[in-house]
Amino acid sequence: MKLIVGLGNPGARYQFTRHNMGFLVLDQLARELDIPVSQKGFDSYFGKGKIGRTPLFLAKPQIYMNLSGIAVKKIVDYFKTDIKNLIIIHDDLDLPFEVIRIKAGGGHGGHKGLISIIDHLGADFTRIRLGIGKPLRKTMVEDYVLSPFNGDEMARLSRLTSIAGEAVREVVSSGIQAARQKFNRRAIENLIKEA
Repeated sequence: MKLIVGLGNPGARYQFTRHNMGFLVLDQLARELDIPVSQKGFDSYFGKGKIGRTPLFLAKPQIYMNLSGIAVKKIVDYFKTDIKNLIIIHDDLDLPFEVIRIKAGGGHGGHKGLISIIDHLGADFTRIRLGIGKPLRKTMVEDYVLSPFNGDEMARLSRLTSIAGEAVREVVSSGIQAARQKFNRRAIENLIKEA
């Protein structure tokens, strides 16, 4: 089983903020796979389905970002799943908007959700990193990640979340190396044109 977790903050006020990119991609993926993510448990909303023959567990933790590891650990412990089968979808300040990077293991880059997950489970999981750009000054980071996407970003968001969902499906069906070849080395504009 693959455990796929989108990171974000619960509540309507955060729905279209940059820090909720993980939720937005997971929602898009769930729609495309026809997997309702509406059951409650593990401090999350979750749903079950498949990609091909691979069982999936999709989850959106409903505790704040900096506590994400608590919910993710409950899921991993319940299913007794190897952390290598965990895929975390999250926003990334170090990447420009519309850039997707797939990575296995590594640090947290200051991301509070990743810090919490690594503290609870270690770092040996797959990440789908979604660029949100960064503010002009470091002192503006918290306000920036919790602010809504601007109009231009909103206009491009649906296509971006769909492509990011394709990246997740590629990791599940073909493995991380094949997914990295396809999504890490090409501009998102080219992927959009080819879709």
